[in-house]
Amino acid sequence: MALLQDGYTLMHEHVTIDLSGVKKDLDCRLDCFDETVEEFRRLYGYGVRNILEVTNLGMGRDIDYIKRVEEASGIRILVSTGFYKEPFLPEMVGSDTVEELAVLAEKEVLEGIEGTGIRAAAIGEFGTSKNEMKPMEEKVFEAMSLAAVRTGAPVTTHTTLGTLGKEQAEYLIAHGVKPEKIIIGHMDLSQDTEKILELLEMGVNVGFDTVGKLNYCPDIFRVQALQKIAERGRLSQVVLSMDITRKSHLKAFGGIGYGYLFESFLPLLRENGFSEEQIAMLLIHNPRRILEREGEEA
Repeated sequence: MALLQDGYTLMHEHVTIDLSGVKKDLDCRLDCFDETVEEFRRLYGYGVRNILEVTNLGMGRDIDYIKRVEEASGIRILVSTGFYKEPFLPEMVGSDTVEELAVLAEKEVLEGIEGTGIRAAAIGEFGTSKNEMKPMEEKVFEAMSLAAVRTGAPVTTHTTLGTLGKEQAEYLIAHGVKPEKIIIGHMDLSQDTEKILELLEMGVNVGFDTVGKLNYCPDIFRVQALQKIAERGRLSQVVLSMDITRKSHLKAFGGIGYGYLFESFLPLLRENGFSEEQIAMLLIHNPRRILEREGEEA
């Protein structure tokens, strides 16, 4: 069976996630099954056929819940392995060795997660704090690099407000991860086009994956940055998503919803001269290239 269904792919979403314990905010427990399914059915109508779900160990990953949403919506949901960032890392990151953490991620990619037989399609999202890679975060980077090299799985990262993107890329590449299989996440939040272009010159991919989070970054910056990236011939290294993480992000609770990218952002791109071919590159061809692995049908 092909890894991806034909259609659009969102490359950084959360179907369910629970960061409420650390954040002391129940809004950060995204567990609204009916509302999520309703929105995913709307996404299906917009042409979305795949979502890379980047909730991992310590973030409230729930494979059964994800699969139920998949079955109810018709959208294929690819799951991830790994560990997030401080202060959301589970105790095992501190207690286990780098090798043990790598072997766990490797097993989830190659054999399956928690006896489900469902294999992780990506390693991520793992990340760094604002302007700082803390010791436990570096441990995760080392372990996830090992797992990526051994499995060939793509890696997808979290940058805090777009900081340390270059440092993340340098670390991963130095540890043997292929640049074309790296997504440095949330780089739209850097609001620094030159920094983004510098990253792209390194051969890695970047995520413009907080589309619609206007309190962090106006969408017009994303459009203008994408225009400059296209002028440099680097649009083939960018993926899109919205990073929905809270109940209040859903339409039913007054948020922009998972459909915002198709209802508001793509029209903005089209108004600013982007072609359907370029949109297909961002939402179909780039995800397929990144997610497919040697020896597997994609």
